Amino acid sequence: MSTTAMINSHPNPTSGLDVDRLAEAIDAALACAQSCTACADACLAEEAVADLRNCIRTNLDCADVCVATASVLSRRTGSNLTVVTELLKACRAACATCAEDCEAHADMHEHCKLCADACRRCEKACSDLLSAIG
Repeated sequence: MSTTAMINSHPNPTSGLDVDRLAEAIDAALACAQSCTACADACLAEEAVADLRNCIRTNLDCADVCVATASVLSRRTGSNLTVVTELLKACRAACATCAEDCEAHADMHEHCKLCADACRRCEKACSDLLSAIG
């Protein structure tokens, strides 16, 4: 089952939204949440964990924002575009901040590199959906 198929199966039409961009934003947010959670845990396992304190915090914040974003985007009944738009902006900002923190450690920690990549993908997907909303 794909996210697009689930969106298309909903009895409420997704008028005004590009279904492919919506599905990409949901998928990217969920993947980013998983990457951020795993990266935070990997940072906790590093010897120099104190040096990664801010990275861990931004990872956990980003994961929470991404989960909330994916959940709200998945709901089609009575969707409020004002709330969706603000949440997408918040998700984009959380992903950008987390990506920057992880990129600072990417040369030393593979998990930070992978997390930064997931954050950048989600940041782009949020921007793309925001553009489609107008």
